[in-house]
Amino acid sequence: MTATRPALAALAALALSLAAPLPASASSHGNALVHSRKFNGIVYMMNQVHMSLYTYARDKPGVSTCYGDCARNWPPVILDADARLGENYSLIKRKDGRMQAAYKGRPLYLFIGDKKPGDINGDGVGGVWKLSRPLP
Repeated sequence: MTATRPALAALAALALSLAAPLPASASSHGNALVHSRKFNGIVYMMNQVHMSLYTYARDKPGVSTCYGDCARNWPPVILDADARLGENYSLIKRKDGRMQAAYKGRPLYLFIGDKKPGDINGDGVGGVWKLSRPLP
């Protein structure tokens, strides 16, 4: 079966719309790189493509302890050293010199088990990973 040009165009448009980041809401804090907003009824932090962000209980303020296998499963949110972040967000230096986003000093991570915006599969894993939510 051969697809027609209109069908191919429709598929291409659908693919582009699925790949485009979701718009941030007016209540968003941070900026396009790292921010919090309400999604699926929960306010939590996400990156620029709206993937959920997490904190690790074993980290210390301003210091990441997640390396090796940990960082393969929980990739750190790496940004350029000159990235400008919103209020309460900062960059911390990792052992390899790369800069990791942090919220109120807490390093932020993605979870390899999250596949699409809205996934929060890492919340509570091992009793040490927590969905990052804005603090009062």
